[in-house]
Amino acid sequence: MTKKGVDEMSFLDHLEDLRWHLIRATLAIVIAAALAFVFKTFIFDVIIFGPTLMSFPTYESLCKMSQFLGIEDTTFCADKFPFIIQNRTVAGQFSAHIWTSIYAGFIVAFPYVLYQLWRFISPGLNPNERKNSKGFIIVASLLFFLGVLFGYYIITPLSINFLANYQISEQISNEFDISSVIAIVRSSSLASGFVFELPIIIYFLTKVGLVTPQFLKNYRKYALVIVLILSAIITPPDVASQVIVAIPILILYQVSIYISSIVVKNQNRKRKHV
Repeated sequence: MTKKGVDEMSFLDHLEDLRWHLIRATLAIVIAAALAFVFKTFIFDVIIFGPTLMSFPTYESLCKMSQFLGIEDTTFCADKFPFIIQNRTVAGQFSAHIWTSIYAGFIVAFPYVLYQLWRFISPGLNPNERKNSKGFIIVASLLFFLGVLFGYYIITPLSINFLANYQISEQISNEFDISSVIAIVRSSSLASGFVFELPIIIYFLTKVGLVTPQFLKNYRKYALVIVLILSAIITPPDVASQVIVAIPILILYQVSIYISSIVVKNQNRKRKHV
């Protein structure tokens, strides 16, 4: 923020201030992406291709669970998946390396990106609002990382397991392109990360008066339908996977109602003291 007061800054001053915050956030992403680029063996062999191996923790846990329940399920207890990963374009591996590093850089630098966003908007808040929102970066970052982990350890392996074992004919062998495998890991993890930001979004929407606890309660049944549709989009088309994804989203929605209620109560208490 410049030395000028917030009220004294012109529109161009605000744009200049925003530009510098975006530059700092972008620089943090680039630095984190450069580190990810250097450690390509870990990024690809351990993280990206981890869910394509039957030794992945999720498959081992599901295998033990199915055995405990007496279910004969070979999909989670097999030695390996019935597919190979290949590259079909000349620049495919290099392109995958670059873009995967950028996405990894964004995930790692996410708290700092939020910090720069917060530094831009916080001067426009009154001292009491800034005090009550001190934990914004910590909570938002924690929710984002929880969502990424949920997408990586739950949605990604369920999707790969279902699609790898899905077969319309024994004459067809699965040879997945590297970009397709990376896309599943990337989209599942990032989508879950942003979905887990729901409580934060509801907090700010309640603060500005766009939603209320009663509104969220009244439209709970519609939210349920949206959650089921969302679960169907980001998971393979089997009921078990969709239920697994829908449960935490519904819990987040309920938490959002509770957060919205707290915000409204605090706002009403302040009006009474005025």
